[in-house]
Amino acid sequence: MRPAHQWLRVVKPSAEPRTRIVCFPHAGGAASFYRAWGPSLPDGVELLAVRYPGREDRLLEPPARTMEALVAPVVAECLPLLDRPLAFFGHSMGASVAFEAARRLQEAHGARITALFVSGRSGPGRESVPEQSYATAPDRELVRHLKELGGTETAALDHPDLLELVLPAVRADYRIVEEYRADPAGAVLDVPVVAYYGDEDADTDAGSVAAWAPVTRASFTARAFEGGHFYLTDQQAGLLRDLLSRLGVPAAD
Repeated sequence: MRPAHQWLRVVKPSAEPRTRIVCFPHAGGAASFYRAWGPSLPDGVELLAVRYPGREDRLLEPPARTMEALVAPVVAECLPLLDRPLAFFGHSMGASVAFEAARRLQEAHGARITALFVSGRSGPGRESVPEQSYATAPDRELVRHLKELGGTETAALDHPDLLELVLPAVRADYRIVEEYRADPAGAVLDVPVVAYYGDEDADTDAGSVAAWAPVTRASFTARAFEGGHFYLTDQQAGLLRDLLSRLGVPAAD
């Protein structure tokens, strides 16, 4: 029996997985964001999601303060999963975490994932810089921003008692996003990279998403879906069909 994970939650198990997908949540997000994907995946696909500290069942743990603090433990827990083809999917901040994790696997361990799927995030060097720091913004401004962006449980944002529990992790995530810069001397990946984005997302466009192309020696593809930053909520079926087809896995009936 595989040991329990601290950093990964098995969202959809598979007794004999043909492939595995590890999903990385957005800033302020949690593993449960990918729960809705499970029923849409075929039996041969095992789905896991990263459990960032400071939320859900890790609520009492201090949130990570640096990209390194997120990447290192996730990579350690992904190493035993490489007995099957393993792909990464990351949305927004999660795209950068997934990219750095793929880099670490290749550079430090000589291990390669089968594909890197990045979503809702401009490529290295083209990341959008917010006009103000949301890591240090007043609560009301941060809450307003989160509601406009979507993707975060609005129930928690409407209750002051819950905000005290939720916002520290959100601020820590935004600090990571605001301070992160991809190391230009870091490993160039040897795996296909696919970039998804919403055609109405104010933070990404075809040009900024194309900046992911130089991170790999293999193929690069970009695809837009209708919608904003959280296009993947409304476009889940189409996104999963596209993702699975690129992994050579038939979609569930």
